[in-house]
Amino acid sequence: MAAVRRYPVLAALVIAAVFMILPFLIVTINAVKSPAEYSANGPLSLPDGLYLDGLKDFWERVDFGQKLVNSLLISGSVAVGAVVLSVLNAYAIGIGRIKGRPWVLAFFVLANMLPQEALVYPVYYLSKEVGLYDTRLSVIIVFVVIQSAFGTYLLSSILGQFPREIIEAAQIDGANKWQVLWRIVVPVSRPTMGVLMVLFFIWTWNEFLLPLVMLISNDNQTVSVALGVLQGQRLMDATMTNAAALLGVLPAIVFFLVFQRTLTRGIAVGAVK
Repeated sequence: MAAVRRYPVLAALVIAAVFMILPFLIVTINAVKSPAEYSANGPLSLPDGLYLDGLKDFWERVDFGQKLVNSLLISGSVAVGAVVLSVLNAYAIGIGRIKGRPWVLAFFVLANMLPQEALVYPVYYLSKEVGLYDTRLSVIIVFVVIQSAFGTYLLSSILGQFPREIIEAAQIDGANKWQVLWRIVVPVSRPTMGVLMVLFFIWTWNEFLLPLVMLISNDNQTVSVALGVLQGQRLMDATMTNAAALLGVLPAIVFFLVFQRTLTRGIAVGAVK
């Protein structure tokens, strides 16, 4: 108790970490527990052994391997494409100082506030007209535009404070606009770009509504859509439900852990600046 009173912030962080990790541990335990054990001992009991049939049955039932490839392809493409588009937009707005800059930034702020429910019908209609409906490319294009709205706003605020002396010195040395962008602006902005890439990947991975509307074929569906559709069919027992939740969230957690250092470095650099 004395330690808690002495370090209240540390104690609060430890408690928050426990409450964040605890649901994941419960899901993991129940994912490797047999239905009989779950019924007899409840969700908080430890399993007597590893029961992997729930994971196997769910994997085969939804063709999880294909869903995983689709989600990785869509989320990775959106993360890279949205960051590239955000950098190009922010370079024009923050450093190029285009006319009407405040109004352009206000437009991107409004784009971030627009609910996806308002985009469903226009996106559905346009994708039908251009022949991209029920293709992964249609979802990639939509989410690149959506995510880049936030990325443009954030990077524009950062590049708006970029030292003009460095750019002028490069231009005196003969660098054109593209050389200034790729040799000066991008290397300096790389930590922030890394943070955006991690966020865009995780955000896109968790998206459900637009992929549900745009991807109706089983071969094109993402992990989140497969989880929602299968749970809606009420064909799973409790252990398979936990197995589905574990398989659905585990790739995003792995991605986050792999790029955690990039995320931490980007936040730290932004704090120092």
